[in-house]
Amino acid sequence: MSAAEVIGVADAVELAVVERSGFVESRHSGTAIVLSPDGQVVRSLGDPEAPLFPRSCLKPFQAVAVMASGVALRGEDAAIATASHTGTAGHVALVRGLLDRANISPARLGCPPAMPSDRAAREQLIRDGNGPDRLYMNCSGKHAAMLLACVANNWPLEGYLDPRHPLQKRILDVIERLTGEKPVATGIDGCGAPVHAITLRGLAHGVQRITTSSASSPFALYREAGALTEAVRENGWVIAGPGQPDSIAIDRLGVFAKAGAEGVMIMTAPDGTSVALKVLDGSSRASAIVALRLLVSAGALDSAAVDAVAAELDLWVSGGSGRVGEIRATV
Repeated sequence: MSAAEVIGVADAVELAVVERSGFVESRHSGTAIVLSPDGQVVRSLGDPEAPLFPRSCLKPFQAVAVMASGVALRGEDAAIATASHTGTAGHVALVRGLLDRANISPARLGCPPAMPSDRAAREQLIRDGNGPDRLYMNCSGKHAAMLLACVANNWPLEGYLDPRHPLQKRILDVIERLTGEKPVATGIDGCGAPVHAITLRGLAHGVQRITTSSASSPFALYREAGALTEAVRENGWVIAGPGQPDSIAIDRLGVFAKAGAEGVMIMTAPDGTSVALKVLDGSSRASAIVALRLLVSAGALDSAAVDAVAAELDLWVSGGSGRVGEIRATV
């Protein structure tokens, strides 16, 4: 395998199955790593040393970089900066609020126009006769925060997504400091921002450093990381939206959870035990339950509590008008 591709099929392990009427009709394979609260590897599945694009699992790193660059974000404002939101009215109001801090026009957002992924919000938008807008794109909070960092540091707003821009250089520095790795490749994420390929092990260690930091740390980077972690755990609805796995897990179990496109997931339990995983086929439908089961197996979450949450994660397989199976983790 070259350094510029994800884990190979032969190096993956089964993480979950899709069962219909007692018959397993699909399997999701991938790789995962579990870290103890003190950062030791307690479980490794597949090849966590293979590089991957973390996609939106890089958002906590990007948000911390922004916050440590002179942008005061707390509570819901910090949460929307690391969110992959569904475009509800509440989400859009938070994004507008960030932009209004520096009188930045929504037209400055570098993410593409989109419709809300939240069904109710999308239907209301259509009834009102409106169409796609950059504010509704799930990464608009991150982009608004990035623009605020540019204003705070007198960096140009133009080209803020270019990897050579001072903002993106600052973000890359934070990623390298927290993961302990230099990316093996850089690409363009779906929202237009740079995305850097690191190993799953590096991602797990970096996320754990963020989610176990204290908001009272004497070091600015870790102080902001602690504040971000508190904001996410206290405002789960902001991170995704109604009925979304991240928001449900955060609100019900007190974890720090962040999904990324193409089947990537990061999760930290209240005691600091951390999980990072990649579903090889890119499907995200099993990633949350796999992460939760891995935390249960590590003794970091209560099995019965996770069972109760699983019932809310839309893991059912339908047959006609009934439920005939489920998506279940096999780790």
